[in-house]
Amino acid sequence: MSALRAARSGGPAPSTSPLPPPFSRRALLAGTGLALAAALAGCGSSAAEDRAAPLRIGAIPDQDPEVLQRLHGTLAGSLAAGLDLEVEYRPVTDYAAAVSLFRTGDLDLVWFGGLTGVQARLQTPGAVPIAQRDIDEDFHSVFVVNTATGLAPSDDLGPLAGLRFTYGSETSTSGRLMPAWFLREAGIDPQGFPGGPGFSGSHDATLALVASGTYEAGVLNEQVWSARSEAGDVDPAVVAYTRTPAYHDYHWLLGPRAVERLGEDLPRRLTDWFTGLSPEDDAEVLELFGAQSFIPTEAANYAQIEQIGRDLGLIR
Repeated sequence: MSALRAARSGGPAPSTSPLPPPFSRRALLAGTGLALAAALAGCGSSAAEDRAAPLRIGAIPDQDPEVLQRLHGTLAGSLAAGLDLEVEYRPVTDYAAAVSLFRTGDLDLVWFGGLTGVQARLQTPGAVPIAQRDIDEDFHSVFVVNTATGLAPSDDLGPLAGLRFTYGSETSTSGRLMPAWFLREAGIDPQGFPGGPGFSGSHDATLALVASGTYEAGVLNEQVWSARSEAGDVDPAVVAYTRTPAYHDYHWLLGPRAVERLGEDLPRRLTDWFTGLSPEDDAEVLELFGAQSFIPTEAANYAQIEQIGRDLGLIR
């Protein structure tokens, strides 16, 4: 795509949050013996419950809830059988909730986009990337337009500047961060659309809003665009305009509390399980994820996204 320049890589090292202050023994002993016993009993119960808790998986809500339920419900069942663990899928309401619940330990393993994965990792010392799909090391976004605009596919992003335009979620990598970066690299203010840009909340919602004419153009991730197109679910009023250059995107991120609870070998076991999925034996899971395989990944793969997030004010 000649009109688009590759985004620069690199970025500052992830920051860490300070540890909480140590538990105050003096404050505890100031209470009555009854209060002390109740506190100790409560702590013991909480620790036992935490040890017995299943591996709690989640995902950013980038598609319709029923699609996500099928996708991650199927994965949870397969993962539970493969690792002999109890696995529970917990849906979340928005991208920020996924990051927050991961930080607090309410979610152990989360399917994040590139930006939310960086945000969650920076806020959760000890979090480690586990795996990404084969398509995530060479991911793209697709700009789409309503046919009423009269625009034909082109590498020139200029005509989009005068259209009513919607992104997906405000912290979506493929639905906001990287498209905004490529727009800016092409000399277009990513916030300068008539009336300001919209934020649909998900890739499916972006398609619906452009189809209805509420917005004349929008952007979504290529995997969703391809899947909906192949299934015949894209309204004929919506056509692809252009495709961005490649970047790293989605990945599984594992929290430190899960490792404490389920063993230090958990990261390796999870990476081995994901990368061991094959089209012959695990076709349903891979097909739902739109991939041929999962591959190992590491934090350094998202340095570009961290830098762009800081440049655009989405990471501070």
